Amino acid sequence: MIEREKTANRAAELFAEGFHCSQAVLHACAGLFREEPPPSELTAAMSAFSGGMGMSGQTCGALSGALAAIGFALGKTTPKGTNHQQLNQLGHEMVREFTRITSEYGGINCADIAKIDWQDSEAVQRFRTDPNSTRKCCVRVVRETGGCLHDLVRKHLA
Repeated sequence: MIEREKTANRAAELFAEGFHCSQAVLHACAGLFREEPPPSELTAAMSAFSGGMGMSGQTCGALSGALAAIGFALGKTTPKGTNHQQLNQLGHEMVREFTRITSEYGGINCADIAKIDWQDSEAVQRFRTDPNSTRKCCVRVVRETGGCLHDLVRKHLA
């Protein structure tokens, strides 16, 4: 089993290296469930969840990435298939814990955490390049989300 800090730090590293929050959490946490990384098509698909779902400032992509990692491992793969018995419980607890993680920012939305208008190109540039920008809040949320999912997997599936 991967250690909690390794999962959390890997999520933050992937975010720092250029993955969107949704992609970073998915990639860091997929290893909690499977040996192989998620397919590149899934990683690419997760990019649309950045900036709070299509750069709209809505639900943070870190939560979307965590839920995608859960679904990647435990979701059904055919219309008549069945989900793993722990899928919904794990997903529900992840949303509850993410709400706790982000409470100091005012909510689970990207706009609450990053406090940026993703349609303002100058603000986005500052967010990405200024070391004092709210990006540091996003790094913390990405790291904590990875660690939290690690804990939930150990609690329910170990």
